[in-house]
Amino acid sequence: METNYQRVTQLHLTYLENIVGPERLSTGKSNLELHSHDESHHRAVEPEVVIWPVSAQEVSEILKFSNQNRIPVTAWGAGSSLEGNPIPVKRGIVLDFTQMNRILEIREQDFQADVEPGVIYKDLNQKLRHKGLFFPPDPGAAATIGGMIANNASGTRALRYGATRDNVLRLKVIMADGEMIEVGTRASKTSSGYRLLDLFVGSEGTLGVVVEATIRLRGLPQEFSAAVVSFPEVGDAARAVFEMLKGGLEPAALELLDAETARLFKEDSGIEAPVSPLLLIEFHGPTTSYTSELVEMAREIAEGCGAEVFRSGIGRQERDNLWKTRHSLAEIIKRVNVGRKALSTDVAVPISSFPEMVAFASDEVRKAGLPGYVFCHAGNGNIHVVMMGREGDQAEWASIWELSNKLVKQAVSLGGTCSGEHGIGIGKRKYMAEEHGRSVAWMRKIKDLFDPNHILNPQKVLP
Repeated sequence: METNYQRVTQLHLTYLENIVGPERLSTGKSNLELHSHDESHHRAVEPEVVIWPVSAQEVSEILKFSNQNRIPVTAWGAGSSLEGNPIPVKRGIVLDFTQMNRILEIREQDFQADVEPGVIYKDLNQKLRHKGLFFPPDPGAAATIGGMIANNASGTRALRYGATRDNVLRLKVIMADGEMIEVGTRASKTSSGYRLLDLFVGSEGTLGVVVEATIRLRGLPQEFSAAVVSFPEVGDAARAVFEMLKGGLEPAALELLDAETARLFKEDSGIEAPVSPLLLIEFHGPTTSYTSELVEMAREIAEGCGAEVFRSGIGRQERDNLWKTRHSLAEIIKRVNVGRKALSTDVAVPISSFPEMVAFASDEVRKAGLPGYVFCHAGNGNIHVVMMGREGDQAEWASIWELSNKLVKQAVSLGGTCSGEHGIGIGKRKYMAEEHGRSVAWMRKIKDLFDPNHILNPQKVLP
């Protein structure tokens, strides 16, 4: 469906100002530019106006007006996404939710919190730690809860605690026509009706705009044990991942770095480890003896798979530094590749195919002959390959795009997906038909039903 969108006029701006006031609406060049791009390589597009709502009622009125006037609307969290998810490709309105950032209620006895979409998950966890609780999804960047819901973000702890979808219980959503609906329940389980909640989580703001969420909290683990393990080859490390999961160890985090990524990791963190493929492992548990026993079981499995060095007994400060560096890998890679831009892939495969997929990715990076880095949320079979190309070098970028296509096709052929956690956004739309087949037509019907005028984050997700 091709929609004839309307340009934002002065008359439109006057109406919108009456909703939010002139101080929370901007057509200034700096604000438009700031909301024209995320952290991806995709082409920046400036919106026509940026609005900062502070209530569900304001969002409802803005969407109702935009729908009536065929003005596209794109929701904005922190702009930290990697697939162009919040780029306003059809211009129009960007709704910036950074001022809807209240923690509405924390119910300790229910292990739940009600939050607005602009709450930054790291800030939330800082407040929760004093209550012995935390919100588990951990994408690394200073992401907002709303953005995490839109992309179904996950991160390093998803192996133990699940992705964002597994930690959202209830949503208040404003539909394209301004109607507010509530989906999900505060109960910890339900078999009532169609699970509309799951349609909105991961939909990238294309079906509705989230204005409130009830999220699941977990108790902070009493004890942890971390280990850094080196292997001669990335395939050996991948095989160890499979064997640990098969053995029922259930680590809280299980990350794999290829040798080149491990070199940067070692230099930045100062951690003692060989420059060879690494596994970063962490276990959570009620007692030191419990986590220590799990570490020893992991050691036995790793050594059986050819591990060269197994370092455990890591203290809290070194462990915190380890994960801080792991979360900073994307920025570290950019820092050591000045003059180049990054393309980050995000495929995921069944865990039985993980060793094969990692070996394939490593071989393709080697063949490309360009700066490339492989690091994985190994326990979920989620593989990131970051390739760095010189700006304007068409030959290099042709090679990078070819590699990206090969990785997706290989992942899908193994029963996997083109996107484990970054979402579809702009760049992955072309793979949807290959991965989902005839079900894409049903996705289109859902989009047409929920957003018949296609004003919500247009030209995202669906091909």
